Amino acid sequence: MTNLPKDPWDLRKVLREIKDNPEDYRETDIEIDPDAEISGVYRYIGAGGTVERPTKEGLAMMFNNLKGFPNTRVLIGLMASRKRDGRILHHDYKTLGRFLKDAVENPVHPIKVDKKDAPAQEVVHLASDPDFDIRKLVPAPTNTEYDAGPYITCGLVKGSNPDKTMTDVTIHRMVLEDKDTLGMYIMPGGRHIGHFQKEFEKLNKPMPITINIGLDPAVTIGATFEPPTTPLGYDELDVAGALRQEPVQLVDGVSVDESALARSEYVLEGYIMPNETIKEDINTDSGFAMPEFPGYNGPANPAVNVVKITAVTHRKNNPIMQSVIGPSEEHVSMAGIPTEASILELVDKAIPGKVVNVYNPPAGGGKLMTIMQIHKDNPADEGIQRQAAILAFGAFKELKTVWLVDEDVDIFDMNDVVWTMNTRFQADQDFVCIPGMRNHPLDPSERPQYDPKSIRVKGMSSKTIVDGTVPFDMKDQFIRAKFKEIPDWEKYLK
Repeated sequence: MTNLPKDPWDLRKVLREIKDNPEDYRETDIEIDPDAEISGVYRYIGAGGTVERPTKEGLAMMFNNLKGFPNTRVLIGLMASRKRDGRILHHDYKTLGRFLKDAVENPVHPIKVDKKDAPAQEVVHLASDPDFDIRKLVPAPTNTEYDAGPYITCGLVKGSNPDKTMTDVTIHRMVLEDKDTLGMYIMPGGRHIGHFQKEFEKLNKPMPITINIGLDPAVTIGATFEPPTTPLGYDELDVAGALRQEPVQLVDGVSVDESALARSEYVLEGYIMPNETIKEDINTDSGFAMPEFPGYNGPANPAVNVVKITAVTHRKNNPIMQSVIGPSEEHVSMAGIPTEASILELVDKAIPGKVVNVYNPPAGGGKLMTIMQIHKDNPADEGIQRQAAILAFGAFKELKTVWLVDEDVDIFDMNDVVWTMNTRFQADQDFVCIPGMRNHPLDPSERPQYDPKSIRVKGMSSKTIVDGTVPFDMKDQFIRAKFKEIPDWEKYLK
């Protein structure tokens, strides 16, 4: 057995690091109902993202007193701040994309530990227990009053292919349907868990999985990479190991032939059933699933995968249910930072040295929009900026808008980015529209009745390039006003 670190990384270690910073973290002992109230409160405190205003980027909240769930807690908003993400990962928030890119290229593989070293299995509930009911064991919140049910929004699904030669982790929306059943939405195409599930389905066999909740953000953010950066067979837990320079710890499941993350707060074990689906909103018939990253209520899917739960395990001491508001800044971090890393990995190979940095801002929910900071060396580089945008569109079909700016623009300041449209942009030559492409199906504008001319089927979209870069041969006419550098300017605030 590998010697284990004395203080391994997990969610509780992260919380110990940030708990004394009032800008990062707050707890409350006031009773709250997980049915819509937690998100309703947190919306004002720190949701941000594409959540309807009023909202803001803010601190993470721990709710210690849950109605109907004694001795449990709900954490929300841990990753809902780019700067906090940087502090959690011990890295400059502006270069997290490159940090993750390097982690993908230098993987640290997980290790297996004994059950005695797995706090995630301190308490075990089996489906064979007479009073087993996931709705009473798992304090999954609803985001709104219209949700299809309580949702696991930050659960890492771990599974393998039938012959156990490949494993993968992904995050899916999962609704609690009854005492031992989840409805899991697996978006068609791209997700490796979905690929494995189809292999099991061809064999007419249930697919064993574990659903891991309450994790170090290095695991959660690292797990949201997608192809082509992490192709089929690449285990994204390797990324988390590289980010922490410490392997993720795994433990054998108690009821399924699949491993779980040993330092989770909660683990649900079970099987994705073959050739079996369920109406996502079977208990509400509302037509809605939950709020999704574009900022709208996601439509309930008429046929999501059925997951039969065989066990729930958790920590003994006040386990933490980690939750995410779908359209919040937290989703921007989870989806956006790995996409930035993936774009950087691609353009560094194709046009090295020309893309300085990349940012997927909240306005696109982390998926639909990217801002690329461009470096031009000479007149021959003119046009390379649009080539970079085309590369990004080609690899990541969910991107809808690419904004191109120069090195003197702060890509993390949307006012600075939009400023380029007003002073470095002429719509007749710097606006590029590419019709008839694929995009994310959750964008409600992607339907034929919205644009019958170019949208033949739902999920198609026109893509946009906003070129806010200065033509190289005119750079001397676009020099920003320079102010005197005062090294000790902060003394005047004391």
